Amino acid sequence: MEALIYLLRFAFDALLMILIIRVWLQWVKADFYNPLSQFIVKVSNPLVVPLRKIVPGLGGLDLATVLIAYVVATLKFVTLAALSGEGLGVLAFYIGLLVLLKQAGFLLFVIMIIMAIMSWVVQGYNSTLMVLSQLTEPFLNPIRKIIPNMGGLDLSMLVAFLLMNVINILLSSSLPYWAAL
Repeated sequence: MEALIYLLRFAFDALLMILIIRVWLQWVKADFYNPLSQFIVKVSNPLVVPLRKIVPGLGGLDLATVLIAYVVATLKFVTLAALSGEGLGVLAFYIGLLVLLKQAGFLLFVIMIIMAIMSWVVQGYNSTLMVLSQLTEPFLNPIRKIIPNMGGLDLSMLVAFLLMNVINILLSSSLPYWAAL
């Protein structure tokens, strides 16, 4: 049973990350022709395109993709709770939103780790690093305005990691289901 739960969690998380990145790429107006962007769009199109005919966008936000991501997040928690023998009822819709938010935060964390590692290894222009940079700029720029560059050392990622961990700790202490998400 643990192997099945592991595989389901992986499948739900992978699909959620693809959907979140799709919304995120559109939100920051990242390079659409980048290979990473093209991969995300092509993988998620079978789910998004049919719903986009029914659910229009709103102010540059792809509501169809957001709705699919919310449904997947809710299904993830409901499925894993059902396999564990728990029943949640109406609370599942609220927890689905929390799952989506936590997954987005985890994705931001992973992207910043990848960017940090790539900045040490990659020399010159790299198209993947450019897209990842476009994704994180809205979160890191406000921190960079407060904490300037220290002799070529950018501490904005470290501060962002600290802030994200504080938010995670605060939410985990106030929400009983946060650790299971």
